[in-house]
Amino acid sequence: MTATEPTDSLTPRQKSQTWVEALPLLRQYQGKTMVIKYGGNAMTDPALQQDFAEDIVLLKLVGMNPVVVHGGGPQIEQLLDRLNIKSQFVQGMRVTDADTMDVVEMVLGGAVNKDIVTLINKAGGDAVGLSGKDGNLMHARKVVSDDGVDLGNVGEIVTVHYKVIQVLAAAGMIPVIAPIGVCGYVARSQASSAAARCERSLAFFTYVASMSTAIPSTGSAPPIASAAARR
Repeated sequence: MTATEPTDSLTPRQKSQTWVEALPLLRQYQGKTMVIKYGGNAMTDPALQQDFAEDIVLLKLVGMNPVVVHGGGPQIEQLLDRLNIKSQFVQGMRVTDADTMDVVEMVLGGAVNKDIVTLINKAGGDAVGLSGKDGNLMHARKVVSDDGVDLGNVGEIVTVHYKVIQVLAAAGMIPVIAPIGVCGYVARSQASSAAARCERSLAFFTYVASMSTAIPSTGSAPPIASAAARR
Protein backbone atom coordinates (compact mmCIF):
# COMPACT_ATOMS: atom_id res chain seq x y z
CA MET A 1 0.00 0.00 0.00
CA THR A 2 1.39 3.41 -0.90
CA ALA A 3 1.40 6.33 1.53
CA THR A 4 -1.35 8.10 -0.38
CA GLU A 5 -3.55 5.12 -1.20
CA PRO A 6 -6.98 5.52 0.49
CA THR A 7 -8.01 2.60 2.67
CA ASP A 8 -11.43 2.44 0.98
CA SER A 9 -9.70 1.18 -2.19
CA LEU A 10 -8.13 -1.81 -0.44
CA THR A 11 -9.45 -5.33 -0.89
CA PRO A 12 -10.52 -7.32 2.21
CA ARG A 13 -7.30 -9.37 1.90
CA GLN A 14 -5.17 -6.20 1.85
CA LYS A 15 -7.01 -4.79 4.87
CA SER A 16 -6.47 -8.04 6.76
CA GLN A 17 -2.78 -8.01 5.88
CA THR A 18 -2.49 -4.44 7.18
CA TRP A 19 -3.90 -5.49 10.55
CA VAL A 20 -1.64 -8.53 10.72
CA GLU A 21 1.40 -6.32 10.13
CA ALA A 22 0.18 -3.82 12.74
CA LEU A 23 -0.46 -6.33 15.54
CA PRO A 24 3.13 -6.45 16.88
CA LEU A 25 3.18 -2.65 17.09
CA LEU A 26 -0.21 -2.56 18.77
CA ARG A 27 1.03 -4.97 21.42
CA GLN A 28 4.28 -3.07 21.88
CA TYR A 29 2.62 0.29 22.45
CA GLN A 30 -0.52 -0.79 24.27
CA GLY A 31 -1.04 1.43 27.29
CA LYS A 32 1.47 4.02 26.08
CA THR A 33 0.66 7.71 25.86
CA MET A 34 1.03 9.35 22.46
CA VAL A 35 1.19 13.14 22.16
CA ILE A 36 -0.03 14.17 18.73
CA LYS A 37 0.46 17.65 17.30
CA TYR A 38 -2.43 18.47 14.98
CA GLY A 39 -2.19 21.36 12.53
CA GLY A 40 -1.84 22.54 8.95
CA ASN A 41 -4.00 21.27 6.09
CA ALA A 42 -5.34 18.42 8.21
CA MET A 43 -7.24 21.05 10.21
CA THR A 44 -8.90 22.69 7.22
CA ASP A 45 -9.67 19.86 4.78
CA PRO A 46 -12.96 18.15 5.81
CA ALA A 47 -11.84 14.73 4.57
CA LEU A 48 -8.55 14.97 6.47
CA GLN A 49 -10.38 16.18 9.57
CA GLN A 50 -12.55 13.08 9.49
CA ASP A 51 -9.58 10.80 8.89
CA PHE A 52 -7.72 12.37 11.78
CA ALA A 53 -10.64 11.99 14.20
CA GLU A 54 -11.18 8.35 13.24
CA ASP A 55 -7.48 7.56 13.65
CA ILE A 56 -7.42 9.16 17.12
CA VAL A 57 -10.41 7.05 18.17
CA LEU A 58 -8.77 3.94 16.71
CA LEU A 59 -5.61 4.55 18.76
CA LYS A 60 -7.75 4.72 21.90
CA LEU A 61 -9.72 1.60 20.99
CA VAL A 62 -6.56 -0.49 20.51
CA GLY A 63 -5.24 0.45 23.93
CA MET A 64 -3.11 3.56 23.43
CA ASN A 65 -3.71 6.92 25.11
CA PRO A 66 -3.68 9.70 22.50
CA VAL A 67 -3.24 13.30 23.66
CA VAL A 68 -3.90 15.94 20.99
CA VAL A 69 -2.15 19.33 21.05
CA HIS A 70 -3.42 21.57 18.27
CA GLY A 71 -2.57 24.77 16.49
CA GLY A 72 -4.85 27.26 14.77
CA GLY A 73 -2.77 29.99 13.16
CA PRO A 74 -4.91 30.41 10.00
CA GLN A 75 -8.11 30.59 12.04
CA ILE A 76 -6.56 33.22 14.31
CA GLU A 77 -5.50 35.24 11.28
CA GLN A 78 -9.01 35.08 9.78
CA LEU A 79 -10.66 36.48 12.92
CA LEU A 80 -8.00 39.17 13.36
CA ASP A 81 -8.67 40.29 9.77
CA ARG A 82 -12.42 40.40 10.40
CA LEU A 83 -11.82 42.54 13.50
CA ASN A 84 -9.32 44.77 11.63
CA ILE A 85 -6.54 43.90 14.05
CA LYS A 86 -3.22 44.02 12.24
CA SER A 87 -0.71 41.24 12.80
CA GLN A 88 3.02 41.77 13.23
CA PHE A 89 5.54 38.94 13.03
CA VAL A 90 9.10 38.92 14.33
CA GLN A 91 11.30 35.97 13.34
CA GLY A 92 8.20 33.97 12.46
CA MET A 93 6.48 34.64 15.79
CA ARG A 94 3.28 36.65 16.10
CA VAL A 95 3.56 39.73 18.32
CA THR A 96 0.64 39.21 20.70
CA ASP A 97 -0.73 42.26 22.51
CA ALA A 98 -3.77 42.17 24.82
CA ASP A 99 -6.32 42.53 21.99
CA THR A 100 -4.63 39.83 19.93
CA MET A 101 -4.45 37.55 22.99
CA ASP A 102 -8.21 37.86 23.45
CA VAL A 103 -8.66 36.64 19.87
CA VAL A 104 -6.12 33.84 20.37
CA GLU A 105 -8.02 32.58 23.41
CA MET A 106 -11.35 32.77 21.59
CA VAL A 107 -10.01 30.84 18.62
CA LEU A 108 -7.61 28.32 20.16
CA GLY A 109 -9.36 27.70 23.46
CA GLY A 110 -12.83 28.11 22.02
CA ALA A 111 -13.86 27.49 18.43
CA VAL A 112 -10.93 25.39 17.20
CA ASN A 113 -10.63 23.32 20.36
CA LYS A 114 -14.33 22.52 20.49
CA ASP A 115 -14.48 21.73 16.77
CA ILE A 116 -11.76 19.09 17.27
CA VAL A 117 -13.52 17.69 20.34
CA THR A 118 -16.75 17.43 18.36
CA LEU A 119 -15.02 15.67 15.46
CA ILE A 120 -13.49 13.05 17.76
CA ASN A 121 -16.73 12.52 19.66
CA LYS A 122 -18.70 12.08 16.43
CA ALA A 123 -16.13 9.47 15.38
CA GLY A 124 -16.93 7.49 18.52
CA GLY A 125 -14.42 8.84 21.03
CA ASP A 126 -14.80 10.65 24.35
CA ALA A 127 -12.75 13.80 23.93
CA VAL A 128 -12.48 16.68 26.38
CA GLY A 129 -11.14 20.12 25.47
CA LEU A 130 -8.58 21.93 27.61
CA SER A 131 -6.24 24.88 27.50
CA GLY A 132 -3.15 25.32 29.61
CA LYS A 133 -5.24 27.39 32.03
CA ASP A 134 -7.42 24.43 33.01
CA GLY A 135 -6.16 22.69 36.13
CA ASN A 136 -2.96 24.77 35.87
CA LEU A 137 -2.08 22.39 33.07
CA MET A 138 0.67 24.44 31.40
CA HIS A 139 3.00 27.05 32.81
CA ALA A 140 5.01 29.26 30.48
CA ARG A 141 7.86 31.73 30.55
CA LYS A 142 7.99 34.91 28.54
CA VAL A 143 9.70 34.77 25.16
CA VAL A 144 11.52 37.60 23.39
CA SER A 145 13.02 37.54 19.93
CA ASP A 146 16.72 36.86 19.37
CA ASP A 147 17.34 40.58 19.00
CA GLY A 148 15.42 41.46 22.16
CA VAL A 149 12.08 42.52 20.69
CA ASP A 150 9.20 42.17 23.16
CA LEU A 151 6.64 39.81 21.61
CA GLY A 152 3.92 40.58 24.14
CA ASN A 153 1.91 37.63 25.45
CA VAL A 154 4.08 34.96 23.85
CA GLY A 155 5.47 32.24 26.05
CA GLU A 156 7.35 28.97 25.98
CA ILE A 157 5.76 26.09 27.88
CA VAL A 158 8.15 25.04 30.66
CA THR A 159 6.06 22.76 32.89
CA VAL A 160 3.03 20.54 32.35
CA HIS A 161 0.80 19.31 35.15
CA TYR A 162 0.81 15.82 33.70
CA LYS A 163 -1.51 14.34 36.35
CA VAL A 164 -4.43 16.19 34.76
CA ILE A 165 -3.76 14.33 31.51
CA GLN A 166 -3.21 11.02 33.27
CA VAL A 167 -6.51 11.25 35.14
CA LEU A 168 -8.42 11.95 31.95
CA ALA A 169 -6.67 9.15 30.05
CA ALA A 170 -7.35 6.67 32.86
CA ALA A 171 -11.04 7.60 32.69
CA GLY A 172 -11.10 6.73 28.99
CA MET A 173 -11.08 10.33 27.81
CA ILE A 174 -9.01 11.84 25.00
CA PRO A 175 -7.49 15.21 26.03
CA VAL A 176 -7.48 17.90 23.32
CA ILE A 177 -5.21 20.75 24.40
CA ALA A 178 -4.97 24.34 23.17
CA PRO A 179 -1.39 25.70 23.57
CA ILE A 180 -2.19 28.52 26.00
CA GLY A 181 -0.08 28.73 29.15
CA VAL A 182 0.07 30.85 32.28
CA CYS A 183 3.12 32.82 33.41
CA GLY A 184 1.69 35.54 35.64
CA TYR A 185 -0.50 36.38 32.66
CA VAL A 186 -2.02 34.33 29.88
CA ALA A 187 0.44 33.52 27.09
CA ARG A 188 0.14 31.74 23.77
CA SER A 189 2.68 29.14 22.72
CA GLN A 190 3.41 27.31 19.50
CA ALA A 191 1.60 23.96 19.35
CA SER A 192 4.82 22.10 18.54
CA SER A 193 6.53 23.57 21.62
CA ALA A 194 3.58 22.66 23.84
CA ALA A 195 3.46 19.13 22.41
CA ALA A 196 7.18 18.65 23.02
CA ARG A 197 6.82 19.73 26.64
CA CYS A 198 3.92 17.29 27.09
CA GLU A 199 6.16 14.59 25.67
CA ARG A 200 8.88 15.25 28.21
CA SER A 201 6.33 15.20 31.05
CA LEU A 202 4.59 12.02 29.88
CA ALA A 203 7.75 10.15 28.86
CA PHE A 204 6.44 8.86 25.52
CA PHE A 205 5.84 10.75 22.35
CA THR A 206 5.10 10.54 18.68
CA TYR A 207 4.46 13.42 16.33
CA VAL A 208 1.68 13.11 13.79
CA ALA A 209 1.89 16.31 11.79
CA SER A 210 -0.04 17.51 8.76
CA MET A 211 2.75 16.32 6.49
CA SER A 212 3.37 13.42 4.16
CA THR A 213 5.19 11.48 6.89
CA ALA A 214 5.20 11.24 10.66
CA ILE A 215 8.05 13.14 12.27
CA PRO A 216 9.77 11.23 15.08
CA SER A 217 10.82 13.14 18.16
CA THR A 218 13.00 12.28 21.10
CA GLY A 219 10.87 9.29 22.08
CA SER A 220 10.86 5.88 20.44
CA ALA A 221 7.89 6.57 18.24
CA PRO A 222 6.10 3.70 16.52
CA PRO A 223 5.79 3.93 12.73
CA ILE A 224 2.04 4.51 12.93
CA ALA A 225 0.82 7.69 11.27
CA SER A 226 -2.58 9.27 11.02
CA ALA A 227 -4.32 8.96 7.68
CA ALA A 228 -4.45 12.74 7.77
CA ALA A 229 -0.66 12.79 7.92
CA ARG A 230 -0.20 10.26 5.14
CA ARG A 231 -1.90 12.37 2.46
